[in-house]
Amino acid sequence: MTVSLDVQIDCSSDWEEMPTAEEFVLWVKAAYQSNRAAQVSIKIVDEQESQALNFQYRHKNQPTNVLSFPMHVGLDEQVELLGDLAICAPVVKREAEEQGKSVTAHWAHMLVHGMLHLQGYDHAEAQQTEVMERLEIEILQKLGFANPY
Repeated sequence: MTVSLDVQIDCSSDWEEMPTAEEFVLWVKAAYQSNRAAQVSIKIVDEQESQALNFQYRHKNQPTNVLSFPMHVGLDEQVELLGDLAICAPVVKREAEEQGKSVTAHWAHMLVHGMLHLQGYDHAEAQQTEVMERLEIEILQKLGFANPY
């Protein structure tokens, strides 16, 4: 299984706090639940852009940690454009500090969480939340991270 990533950084946050390209690839691949090749775009944004996107697409006027934009478009018979993730670096850093987690662990969680959303998982209802959180915990444990909840 191959997952191609396109990462764009539109944020002036401290780069040392963000994952390496290798970590992005590792975490995305760990969360990908299919054998079909896929392409994913990740955009690292600031709070202003996160808030604008969150308001435009979710009608919530505040920045958020990760937004997922599933596409599921077949580029050809073998490759699927899975979708886009917008991750707000300042929010991820702040949440990690507030929750007493390492910034790296929280980045991994947000990548896994966003990837599961791109694959159709949701947490709008209790049963969906249970399934999604269980998967997140399993994937993160395989990556060497503690239960994020």
